[in-house]
Formats: sequence, structure tokens, C-alpha cells
Amino acid sequence: MDADLLLRLFSALDEERVEYALIGGLAVNLHGVVRATEDVDLFVRVDAPNVERLKAALRRVFDDPEIDAIAADELAGPYPVVRYVPPGGAFSIDVVTRLGERVDFGDLEVESRDLEGVRVRVATARTLYRLKRDTVRPIDAQDAARLRAAFDLEEDDD
Repeated sequence: MDADLLLRLFSALDEERVEYALIGGLAVNLHGVVRATEDVDLFVRVDAPNVERLKAALRRVFDDPEIDAIAADELAGPYPVVRYVPPGGAFSIDVVTRLGERVDFGDLEVESRDLEGVRVRVATARTLYRLKRDTVRPIDAQDAARLRAAFDLEEDDD
């Protein structure tokens, strides 16, 4: 992944005051549990002003008219995930607004981390563990087990 591009993305998200939490492999890495990943997973609050701030942040980094297709009403609908692939395809960005009926933005614990002088809003280790422990993807089960061991989390840690 292009580190400079990631820093520009996180800087733009911060400057535009986007309400988001980094989840997924990058978030796991920021907690010191290292693993390879090829995408950025952003869990965002799904309201029209916040989605507009997200789009403004993306426009700061990427010159791409496809950003305009990201819509709050679609993210609030039955398919609460949009995959955005910037020009050049250095990585993809999954914009998530809820996980089924189980988790929405208000359920997340979020903390700020400094990444080379840029503030990144990242889901806590406990939140990542809760998000990953019951999925069917083997990588999520591995992440959950590694987070549980690294942070001494309990099986029923809610």
C-alpha cells in the first residue's frame, strides 16, 4: 500500500471532520498485530452531512468523478457497504455503515492514534475483536484470536 497516499487520506478525513473508525487489517496493524492487507476499511456514521464530508475528503486526495456516486441513502439502505477503488487502484476503500442488524456506528469504541503526525480514528482492540470473532472469514478468526491474546480479551468481552 502507498503509505504517502494513506497519510493524505487520513489527513483529509481529519480535516473534513469525518466521523469514522478504521476497522479491518489496517486497524489491526495499528494495534500492533501485524498482517498484510490490501484495502482500507472505514466504518462511517451514515448521515447525509457526514457522507458529504467523506466525499469532500476523498476529493482532496483523488481526482475522480466516481466519488459523487457515493450516497448516504444507499449506505443507509439494505446494502450498507460501498467499495471505492481510486484511480490507479493502489488500494480499495470499503465504506461500511453497519454490519447487519448487529453493529452500527454508535456501537463502536473509537480512539485516536498518531500515524506519522496524522490523527487516525481507529476502532479499539476490544471493538475489533467483537467485530471479527463471529464472522466466517478465516482471516477474521485469526485476527480475533491474535487480538484476544495480545490484549488479554475475554471470550464474552462485550
